[in-house]
Amino acid sequence: MTAIDPSTPILLFDSGVGGLSVLAALRLVLPEAPVIYAADNAGLPYGGKSEAEIAARVAGLLGRMTERLRPRLVCIACNTASTIALAAVREVLEVPIVGTVPAIKPAAALTVTGTIGLLGTEATIRQAYVDRLEAEFAGGKRLIRFAAPALVAAAEAKLRGGPVDPAAFAGAVAGLRGAPGGGAVDTVVLACTHFPLLLPELAEAFGAELGSVRFVDGAEGIARRIAHLTQGQPMQRERGDAALFTAGGADVDALSPALARYGLESQSVF
Repeated sequence: MTAIDPSTPILLFDSGVGGLSVLAALRLVLPEAPVIYAADNAGLPYGGKSEAEIAARVAGLLGRMTERLRPRLVCIACNTASTIALAAVREVLEVPIVGTVPAIKPAAALTVTGTIGLLGTEATIRQAYVDRLEAEFAGGKRLIRFAAPALVAAAEAKLRGGPVDPAAFAGAVAGLRGAPGGGAVDTVVLACTHFPLLLPELAEAFGAELGSVRFVDGAEGIARRIAHLTQGQPMQRERGDAALFTAGGADVDALSPALARYGLESQSVF
């Protein structure tokens, strides 16, 4: 077995900045791991695209990226891409792949009322993968799903330092609370990696400061899985970590301060 160069990176992939929530969790368990963060901002948002379009785009992009970047592991830090394209990507790539799936299992263990809310993109909430997770881990409980694409735009705007529309948060609350039985929601699955970046705003909108609602996402579990799969491998960051984007422009330039806060010291267009 060929020895792994300590500077070989972990590749984190998302449609935009949402995967930064996964990167933050990864830093806690593997602080020395060299990381390349790749954002397909030219394809953002994924939630409104068809399954076939997402699968082809993600598999194609990751095929080209792994060929050029030679990562030790690829993490698809995006619920939409993972629930749709994970199998296709695993057929294309010969490196370990870690996906991101809605954290229904831990939410089912946490809920007291038995009613769970799930916020995701339009594409994620309609997937059979989510149906299977519900059947396996939330049997006998109520899972209320709501598509909240406005939260993706809100997270992107927040990290660029721009204004965030409060209507995005009010809409998410109304979407869950207004559903049959929605008044009993006490646990909310953030089934998009963008959404944990908005936790303070979501907590305020849901009144979670009163302890009535808890939020669950998969970032810590993903980080632990990556650590397990790379256990024993040497890791050393020889230079600052980098961010790649599939499109450049003023919006990407505006992200520089936020990227630096996550340890991404340079950015370029793939």
